[in-house]
Amino acid sequence: MRVVTAREIDHLVTVASLVDALKEAFRGDIITPMRHHHEVGAGEGHATHLLMPAWTAEAPGRGAFLGTKVVNIFPTNGANGLPAVLGTYLLMSGETGAPLAAIDGTRLTHRRTAAASALASSYLSRVDASRLTMVGAGALSPFLVRAHADQRPIRSVTIWNHRQEKAVALAGELSREGFNVRAEADLATAVSEADIVSCATLSHSPLIEGAWLKPGTHLDLVGAFNKSMREADDEALRRGSLFVDTEAALTEGGDVALALEAGAIEPPHVLATLRDLCRGGHPGRRRTDEITVFKSVGTAIEDLAAAMLVWRLVTP
Repeated sequence: MRVVTAREIDHLVTVASLVDALKEAFRGDIITPMRHHHEVGAGEGHATHLLMPAWTAEAPGRGAFLGTKVVNIFPTNGANGLPAVLGTYLLMSGETGAPLAAIDGTRLTHRRTAAASALASSYLSRVDASRLTMVGAGALSPFLVRAHADQRPIRSVTIWNHRQEKAVALAGELSREGFNVRAEADLATAVSEADIVSCATLSHSPLIEGAWLKPGTHLDLVGAFNKSMREADDEALRRGSLFVDTEAALTEGGDVALALEAGAIEPPHVLATLRDLCRGGHPGRRRTDEITVFKSVGTAIEDLAAAMLVWRLVTP
């Protein structure tokens, strides 16, 4: 069995190749049973343990695959210098069940999550979007910045984080990669100036106010993975044309699920899923002044698609 490290993933996988792999997967026929979701411990430091299986029917000349991602989410890991999300992906043959590869699940999650947001942005953000605001400066944030910049002509990046020193540190990292980037202490200013606002936080109360969103903005909501969390207020969801990665976002995670439960929005306000966009069931953005909102809760479709791409790259 092949072990694939984070360094190998970064060396082999480009944003564009992963976006294409996800688009192909959403257009295809990958089976994704309900993921297992377990709360571990209690109180402020409680953790989440996830099991996310998926498999695909055999494609001529390409083989069949199945896989499972094991993810542990420990929100207090930052205090110990560790990522909040850690995991491993086990890729297996869909023909024999034989293990093929153990892939760094943390890096796979970062890369596929960012690529899913970039894929959604390719349908939902303005084609001339040039100003990106990144809300949050955690481990996922630089991957989101790079992914959005791969799909749109991003000329300036603004970073906001509840701890300003982390925003400054991330701005420095991205600056060394060639981005025109700055840290901003005022969130309202950072959001109101942006063409794309991407959020990846563990906030338990709304950060983004709908009143801050200018016409034509695309809002990308990636954090708030359970119902104790929230990144955008009800007004932000009401003002925007609302899209989700999968229908699971209607009942899982914060933001959309909570707004639906509270009656702040009605189910028809959610216009389409990422699968609908990829299959042409919805055109995505229809006007330059339209505010669009994408809520991602993650799906095993993305994990398997990313793992299959990695496997094909390490075994040419």
